Amino acid sequence: MGAAMSANAIVTIGADLARPVRFGNALPLALIAGPCQMESREHALEIALALKEIAAKLEIGLVFKTSFDKANRTSVKGQRGMGLDAALPVFAEIRERTGLPVLTDVHEAGQCAAVAEVVDVLQIPAFLCRQTDLLVAAAQTGRVVNVKKGQFLAPWDMVNVAAKVTESGNPNVMVTERGASFGYNTLVTDMRALPIMAEGIGAPVIFDATHSVQQPGGKGASTGGQREFVPVLSRAAVAVGVAGLFIETHPDPDNAPSDGPNMVPLSDFPALIAELQGFDRLAKARRAPV
Repeated sequence: MGAAMSANAIVTIGADLARPVRFGNALPLALIAGPCQMESREHALEIALALKEIAAKLEIGLVFKTSFDKANRTSVKGQRGMGLDAALPVFAEIRERTGLPVLTDVHEAGQCAAVAEVVDVLQIPAFLCRQTDLLVAAAQTGRVVNVKKGQFLAPWDMVNVAAKVTESGNPNVMVTERGASFGYNTLVTDMRALPIMAEGIGAPVIFDATHSVQQPGGKGASTGGQREFVPVLSRAAVAVGVAGLFIETHPDPDNAPSDGPNMVPLSDFPALIAELQGFDRLAKARRAPV
């Protein structure tokens, strides 16, 4: 472990790019968006270029996300993505061609160094958020680390999770709320978690609007979801005050290989974000977030 340090209140992503993105609980809303998994090079580039255009029109910072491996699929038969080796050059190409910073999940400590060569943010999946070796390895790459709060954790438990990153010498950590398990095949979001984590950790807090409407295992061999509630929960989170939103989007979510039921159709994305920017301006003009 390195010297203990506090989390940065403002995290800058893609500082070497033409349009770096800044996340801070008191700053204007920023986005993490993209498809659940990297289905192909062409598919990922298509969505990244579309999101770049949308972000430019709305004048909002955006980090492109997609996953090279969905390692926690409900069924062993579920499609998992392109895999690490095939995805690495695609991440590099997306970053170069679009100028957008890039985020992806890592699942094992041994993946972190290679992934950090081509992306700006290493994301720790919710189910792995207490895996110390993974958190330390991600932190030691020097890249920004975004940690999803496990469905099984209280918001105050994330103080210790974030400390595993900062005490490894990396102050650039963000924490993401994505709902808590409630009975079977259901998640609920406690909006109190957002200011609790902001105050307790001091890091930017992200709200994951699409995974929060998942119904884990709700379709038997796959996960269900209720995408109609994405705008509802997003408005609530932005009204509370957050640094950013995490929203998975896809041109044809009903035919996506994973998380289709909770992804936002790409055609609906611009109007949703424009509405949420209005809520964000109102919330942050009224009071400084915790």
